[in-house]
Amino acid sequence: MTLLEAEGLRTVYGEGCSACLDATGPAEGTNQCPHCGSVVACAEADLSVAAGEVLGIVGESGSGKSSLAELLALEHNPDATTGGTVSYGDRPGNLLDVDYQTRHDLRTGEIALVHQHIRDGLTLDFTGGGNVAEKLLSAGWRSYADVRERVEELFAETEIPLDRMDDPTHTYSGGMQRRVQIARALATDPDLIVLDEPTTGLDVSIQARVLDTFRRVQREEGVAAIVVSHDLGVVRLLADRTLVMRHGRVVESGLTDRIMEDPHHNYTQTLINSVL
Repeated sequence: MTLLEAEGLRTVYGEGCSACLDATGPAEGTNQCPHCGSVVACAEADLSVAAGEVLGIVGESGSGKSSLAELLALEHNPDATTGGTVSYGDRPGNLLDVDYQTRHDLRTGEIALVHQHIRDGLTLDFTGGGNVAEKLLSAGWRSYADVRERVEELFAETEIPLDRMDDPTHTYSGGMQRRVQIARALATDPDLIVLDEPTTGLDVSIQARVLDTFRRVQREEGVAAIVVSHDLGVVRLLADRTLVMRHGRVVESGLTDRIMEDPHHNYTQTLINSVL
């Protein structure tokens, strides 16, 4: 069953002009409009995610993958710089056009984002448990005992020591902080989690533990995910299907194994060969 389907997604940073889309993209070798200077972060992007599926989005820095993920995670308020249509579950209408309250309800309940930068996703002066509890309180939980019990469950699930639950988050290691973000994202049993560069700043051994934890929890919970990364190893490990982006456009898509073993687009071939 398709959980999310998107067509023509677009994010432009700047005033934009009528020539932006034609003057940018892989064929033009840039995502910055030469006429008005605006940056076309992503455009003409189509994708779908099935319930329980993991979709990977890869590309070099500046390819537009994070902008696309933020749009799907409802991080942008709808305005003239964004566009496209997103169908989500049985919800009528375009997900990108929902009002503030509906957007808040979706982000605290059904759609979660694990930020690339820890400070964007956690309040480091709060305790680790407090960061997760904040998500539950925003979703309407009111019983202290219930909140505490749920946080303990999530810490156990994401392999964070329970005796660290009441310690300030800034005292946690980078890997533990990332797992707190995952625990926070899972708190309200969302249908979809968006992970933006989930291994940024982590040592290789810590990366492996974080990814293994997420993969196990994702499969056990059956939650769908969109994983954004410049690291092909991350996407190969986690994703069922993969999109490849360059200069704000999707240049190739397909099953992850096919993309990695038999890339069709010249850019995808270069991207994969660069890490072999």
